[in-house]
Amino acid sequence: MSEPRRLEVLRAIVEDYVHSREPVGSKALVERHQLGVSSATIRNDMAVLEEEGLIVAPHTSAGRIPTDKGYRLFVDQLSDLKPLSSAERRAIQNLLEGAEDIDDVLDRTVRLLAQLTNQVAVVQYPHLGNAKVRHIEFVLLAPAQVLVVLISTTGRVEQRVITVPSPVTEPALHELRQHFLQGLAGTTLTRITSHLADCLATVPVQLRGTAGALGRCLEQLAGINREDRMVMAGTANLARATGDFPLTIGPILEALEEQVVMLRLLSEMEQDARGVSVRIGSENPYGSLSEASVVATGYGPDASAMVGILGPTRMDYPNTMAAVRAVARYLSRVLNE
Repeated sequence: MSEPRRLEVLRAIVEDYVHSREPVGSKALVERHQLGVSSATIRNDMAVLEEEGLIVAPHTSAGRIPTDKGYRLFVDQLSDLKPLSSAERRAIQNLLEGAEDIDDVLDRTVRLLAQLTNQVAVVQYPHLGNAKVRHIEFVLLAPAQVLVVLISTTGRVEQRVITVPSPVTEPALHELRQHFLQGLAGTTLTRITSHLADCLATVPVQLRGTAGALGRCLEQLAGINREDRMVMAGTANLARATGDFPLTIGPILEALEEQVVMLRLLSEMEQDARGVSVRIGSENPYGSLSEASVVATGYGPDASAMVGILGPTRMDYPNTMAAVRAVARYLSRVLNE
């Protein structure tokens, strides 16, 4: 059997099974695909594919379905990913560009990705290790009450209302904001504490009490840790695919709910030359996800946080990979603006 034809037969089996959820026989392959050979030849090719562990016969069915190994070979043979339609690209752009803050952006991202793929969509909050101070704002709410706002380069917005030791005027608060911005803009969030000492040392004596309270608040806002948090949407899609999980979807739902396993897996996934990472069934090192596939890619300034989908191994990999990659690119663009 020629290698190219074997790959064509495997591709046809994967595509038909993903579309129909029914085991695929040689007769159906001849009828639906231009393979240029007889049904008997296809049966011989399928026998070889089965010997190599790429397809398997479920129960006593005459048809065959792909194995995890078969899906892996299929995915690896995808030379390129077709772009999304112009309508899909416009939908992504319009939805994400209308977001108000990082929480809204990520919530819109997973809802959109779940709709595009009919799978469970997940996104990690941007990692803070390299995030920097983009902007600081102090808003006077009352003579001794100030709203402190910290915006990072990841688009994350943190805010808190504090009471300062003594009443402060609008001009004085503006002066302090300029002072903190000059000293902290471009500083990584993890190093704010060390830079605050220098900022406070040069504040006018009469404003040091207020400046100290504002500085402590900025330090607290910078330290709020969201690195180990993710947002997800589309769990109903998983529930509708129970037929694709031979045992039960219970462990998968638990892994999503607890987040720890999913976050650990995302942190271990490395992108391939196409800019995506795919883990198929048994390739997942965590037993609770051994019947699922995960497609993910990095996003953001350093692409260290991940966005992706989880679903059954019977998945439309080309379209799912393209959707994940496209959404990640738009997400990065929105966060960098």
